[in-house]
Amino acid sequence: MTARHSPGPAPGLAPGPAPGPAPGLAPGLAPGPAPGPAPAVAPGPAPDRPLFGIVLMLGFCVTGPLIDVASKLAAASLPAGQITAMRFVVQAALMLPVVLLLGHGLRLPWRHVPRVALRALMLLVSTFAFVSAIAVMPIADALAIIFVEPFILLLYGKYMLGEPVGPRRLAASVVGFLGVLLVIQPSFARFGLIALWPLATAVSFAAYMLLTRGLAAHVHPVPMQFHTSTLAILLSVPVIVWADGTGWAALDPVWPQGWAWVWLAGVGAASALSHMLMTYALRAAPSSTLAPLHYLELVSAVILGLTIFGDFPNPLAWAGIAVVCGSGLYIIHRERVTARQGAR
Repeated sequence: MTARHSPGPAPGLAPGPAPGPAPGLAPGLAPGPAPGPAPAVAPGPAPDRPLFGIVLMLGFCVTGPLIDVASKLAAASLPAGQITAMRFVVQAALMLPVVLLLGHGLRLPWRHVPRVALRALMLLVSTFAFVSAIAVMPIADALAIIFVEPFILLLYGKYMLGEPVGPRRLAASVVGFLGVLLVIQPSFARFGLIALWPLATAVSFAAYMLLTRGLAAHVHPVPMQFHTSTLAILLSVPVIVWADGTGWAALDPVWPQGWAWVWLAGVGAASALSHMLMTYALRAAPSSTLAPLHYLELVSAVILGLTIFGDFPNPLAWAGIAVVCGSGLYIIHRERVTARQGAR
């Protein structure tokens, strides 16, 4: 996940001015870096096709990890910075005709440019960190660590925004963090500090989601994704050009050979496809219905990691994955309970 994204209301955050996905479990992306990232959904008719939305969400859970698979395959011969930049080049090229076919203009009002640029920067950091991690780590382990992102948002909502978060959700967040430590521990012992890269993805993707929430009422999700990609290109390509010949392993570009071209194109194509599936899933079904399904992305990541790379989480990592998923699902449950009580 080069930046990963999940549906559902951001834990602990009050609803924004327009409906949209809440962070879930990052990048996939990536940030998966979950994510492409879970887009915010512009106001529209009330969702009335939950089964169709569920099918689209399941499609996202299958295609989302393909971003990570393509990134890991590309990372065998290309630096993380080059993969990150090319993701947005391909994604922007694929999103352009979609934007035009849907009748959206290409102009981004100047008043939104700073926040969209910051959103692009956060997604760049999230993607770069995740690609750097999965270059050596199993995809499922890295993705499980990123699932700490909704807990970060919940704590941000309580302590920075002063929003009400009950003790049960706070306790679930603490337990979720402990689960992440269980996943990190064997990875840290094996890979060293690189095992902390997914935490950088989670933090930067949480910031990305907060910016998305603020823009949701003003910019439609499809052009927002296109503009984010184009601004990410403007931010990243000059850095890659500057790094050419420096010998800096993470950024110094390498001319792709053979299948590397396919993997680079696959990163951007899978990002664009998963983004569209998530966007339209959230338009067809309530986010509260879709949020629990996002954990199936871990199942896809485990299957793909085992099939393609021979990676399989060890027992301690599995215990951590179970704790993280259980804590996240409990927070979703408490969000629903709180929403029902507030509606009475």
